[in-house]
Amino acid sequence: MFAKLPIVFFTALLLFTACGSDPKDNGGVPDPDQPGTVASDVDLFITTANGSRKFFHDSIAFNSKPNMSPYTITLNPAESYQVMEGFGAAITGSTCYNLLKMSAGDRARLLKETFDPVSGMGYSYIRISMGCSDFSLSEYTHCDTKGIENFALHTEDKTYVIPVLKEILAIRPDIRIMASPWTCPKWMKVNNLTEKKPFDSWTSGQLNPAYYQDYATYFVKYIEAMKSEGINITSVTIQNEPLNRYNSASLYMTWQEQRDFIKTALGPAFRSSGIQSKIIVYDHNYNYDADRAENKDQIDYPLHIYSDPEAAQYIDGAAYHAYGGDKSELADVHARNTSKNLYFTEISIGSWGYSFADDLMWNMNEVCLGTINNWAKAVIVWNFMLDANHGPNRPGGCTTCYGAIDIQSDYKTMTRNSHYYTIGHLAKVIAPGAKRIATTGYKATGLYYAAFVNPDASYAAVMQNDTDKPLNITLADGSHTFTFEVSAKSVVSVKWK
Repeated sequence: MFAKLPIVFFTALLLFTACGSDPKDNGGVPDPDQPGTVASDVDLFITTANGSRKFFHDSIAFNSKPNMSPYTITLNPAESYQVMEGFGAAITGSTCYNLLKMSAGDRARLLKETFDPVSGMGYSYIRISMGCSDFSLSEYTHCDTKGIENFALHTEDKTYVIPVLKEILAIRPDIRIMASPWTCPKWMKVNNLTEKKPFDSWTSGQLNPAYYQDYATYFVKYIEAMKSEGINITSVTIQNEPLNRYNSASLYMTWQEQRDFIKTALGPAFRSSGIQSKIIVYDHNYNYDADRAENKDQIDYPLHIYSDPEAAQYIDGAAYHAYGGDKSELADVHARNTSKNLYFTEISIGSWGYSFADDLMWNMNEVCLGTINNWAKAVIVWNFMLDANHGPNRPGGCTTCYGAIDIQSDYKTMTRNSHYYTIGHLAKVIAPGAKRIATTGYKATGLYYAAFVNPDASYAAVMQNDTDKPLNITLADGSHTFTFEVSAKSVVSVKWK
């Protein structure tokens, strides 16, 4: 790893008490008894870095007098950019294990709070591992006995991952799901592409080209097996962190290998099998881990693959992580090939210096608004839930990560971390299918924002004030204006029609 309908008012306080949470930790469900929560024209959701408000819901009215404010931002839906696909977190094996340790009632309330688009935050895109990850209970693939005829969904997926996915789908049937392998089956590995000696290790190694067809069949069988469970896989990446040999489960895969695998095996296999899942390449850091000597020729990884029309015909786009480099790489890749899409698929928080206040600001600026304003169609953070020991996790993977939610050993008391809220601020007001649109007007150092028009013709905006002073902002859509305060060091999401 190194992820116009009025808003319904909800009953958060009882919910969070039942789940054992801090009453200040409002999660994804606003409380109708909070001061200032009245039915009106515009819904606002507010989170402050100091934690005084966490996804606090408020409503305000449109301005009744002509707008003369110099702090006006005007939406321009005539100029639009990418169509958004969704926002969420990784539902890893560890996440599912922890969720299933909760009582059924507590888990149901939390999942509804997170995924319900009306009464909750409305998370809309999740990422799962195809086989194990560094956040599984063991290392495995779905075909650990040699021979593709031995493919079968692994017990860990059937015991933990699939039951949780079914509970999520019962709440949000249209949720998008991205699947990413951490490794191919070990019997498909070789030590390198010159010697091609068998490589019996979960970590590192390369895919033997002699097994390209079998591995393509593995993808097809996985997607079909999940579909038979009622789970549709929206998209797949070819390999999690293909330039990182050192994870607990990993596979080194250059752009040359991904290109050849896609054009000679995976793309044709999807086409002949009628698989509609999108093929997404890369899935690694902005800087292509170019500080490692073997990766020097891997800069611009997806662009090299796009330059081969036989491979490019099968590819939807590329995915990126934020453990190295800068989000501006997304804009550069988009400018050089506007026909392909971009996705942000992983970032974690952990014990290496996390604070709610600092990461709320950093994550919203660099990952959420930052990637969206650089053409990303989706934003997915890493583990949705980990336990008090940062796991369960695998040796060799991240043993210091936090989840978007951390749960204590009673499997009841939870801490909702910054990632939980930053994703919620996007998912609550930006529906799948929304278009990012242009804005004109007021700008200020430390003020970041993006605006959208949703499929139901409602408008949405997400704003971050990273300054030490509150800002009074007016938004205008050509028909209405409204004015609201964006507190110092805070995030505000708004939605109106």
